[in-house]
Amino acid sequence: MKKWIVRFVSLLVFNVVVLLVIGFLTPARVGWSALWAGIVLTALVIWVKPLVHRWFRSMAAKSSHQRTRAGEKLVEFLLAFAVAFLVWIATVFLSGVSIGGGILGSFWGYVLPPIILLIGWAVYDAIDDRVEGHAGALYDRAAGARGARGTDAATPAVPQNPEAAAAGRRELNDGLTDEQRRMLDELGKN
Repeated sequence: MKKWIVRFVSLLVFNVVVLLVIGFLTPARVGWSALWAGIVLTALVIWVKPLVHRWFRSMAAKSSHQRTRAGEKLVEFLLAFAVAFLVWIATVFLSGVSIGGGILGSFWGYVLPPIILLIGWAVYDAIDDRVEGHAGALYDRAAGARGARGTDAATPAVPQNPEAAAAGRRELNDGLTDEQRRMLDELGKN
């Protein structure tokens, strides 16, 4: 549960900043609705974006053998843009964000924000581990201060099972469980 809360809150803060940038650089009017739009955008990015991206990718995979390497990169960009466009449209319709500026402004209000979202997602993917690590530390500090009324919060808990603690540390290093690591080793031998 803590992992989801930390991920949601750190992505929410990042999305609010991206929405404010969108409101500043495009004809989209974000304003005070950036908070609610950030919640909507974060929920869409966490739960809907992976499903839509997977669906689009499966449709594009049917004809991937017919494309060149450059064509495949172009299709990947177009898929990412289509997902960002759908996420932006859903955010506009589910929040108080509006698009203004007449016909031309309306066009740019729907085309530029998905590009900014793509750039924002690339930046967040590059820094998400550090951001979530800092947010997790803040969460732990807040939970420790709340739960440590009679104990010393700075003293780490002694693990009950040293083997489990060692396995947990190995999993944190590469993200694989012992069973997954063993399966990969067996695949490498074959």
